[in-house]
Amino acid sequence: MDLNSANAFHERVDRFLQERAKAGTLRKIITSVSKKNVLDLSNNDYLNLAKHPLVCRAASKAIEDDGCSASASPLLSGFRSSHELLKQTICNWFDASQNQVMIWNSGYSANQSVLKILPQKGDLVLADKLIHESMISGIMSSGARLIRYAHLDLDELESLLTQFSGKRMVFLATESLFGMDGDYPDLRKISELKEQFPFFWILDEAHALGWYGKKGTGLAEEKEVLKQVDLIIGTMGKALGSSGAFTIVKNAKLTDYMINKSGHFIYSTFLPPSSALAAVQAIELINGWQKERKLWQEESQNIRNELTRLGHSVTSGDSPIIPLFFDSIEELQRAKENLLSSGIKVSAIRPPTVPADSPRIRISLKRELVGSNIAKRIHEALK
Repeated sequence: MDLNSANAFHERVDRFLQERAKAGTLRKIITSVSKKNVLDLSNNDYLNLAKHPLVCRAASKAIEDDGCSASASPLLSGFRSSHELLKQTICNWFDASQNQVMIWNSGYSANQSVLKILPQKGDLVLADKLIHESMISGIMSSGARLIRYAHLDLDELESLLTQFSGKRMVFLATESLFGMDGDYPDLRKISELKEQFPFFWILDEAHALGWYGKKGTGLAEEKEVLKQVDLIIGTMGKALGSSGAFTIVKNAKLTDYMINKSGHFIYSTFLPPSSALAAVQAIELINGWQKERKLWQEESQNIRNELTRLGHSVTSGDSPIIPLFFDSIEELQRAKENLLSSGIKVSAIRPPTVPADSPRIRISLKRELVGSNIAKRIHEALK
């Protein structure tokens, strides 16, 4: 690289950073420190399992037995007995066979790999406009054509299926619970569409695990459409209080296919044993909270209703994610600071993570908030 090229490159970087800073959308890493007197509603640990004593004890035991790292890729010596136990636990949780389940290092790598590997050039992927960036990245790497329908607009999806069905291989990619809006599609309607049109259904249950379903396996279980989904992606890094991810496929041969095609899986050092055993313990706890799940969902509805009554702009629903909308980034930042001063930690979500016209506070509920009057606390802090 000559001097002129190097200067042009650095100018390009500086220009990008200056534009982001001017718009108030420059991302920075901030060290997060837990404080005893602060209620943390900023993360995805919806069930407060990351610090649950039984989950922590399981992780500690794994470290004592196997150390802090898997120390190799899963196809060499990185797949340990702890991973095998996690795999079997997920099989039992979802009533799946061993060959249907695959463990991944993260939800991002699982999403990206699945949507890079399965669709190919000449195929079509229909996707909700607000799917996670990891899914978009995978689709764009696959060579398949991507068409994004309006968020939750299943009439538009049906129109696209009518247009393209029978002409090429069609994949449908959607989240069950959307991480920035806290809403979800009509999964039963999608299931009905699948009876009419031959498409391969990929469902990301990352934010729904633990909060929905009789056993806590997510919205597909809650809406009784599990058997219709071709591939489910779940993460251990949110409600399960651990890290890593898993996929469950209807056709078990796809597991072998992905094991042999995914660079993320083949070449990365595998998930630490401690994460695997922490997730096993978390699943056991979640399995026993059937009655509590309904209480959490009702509390979510109550909090939304109360915030709306008090004049705040939120979405309806019963999920653990409540977006609280603001008119400007400046107003958003002030709200975040006021809430923290009042002992409530939240995340301020700005463009480009969300559309330019909808900066929001993202409130992540916790299972212990039932009957806590948190809506009034938030309102008082924002006055």
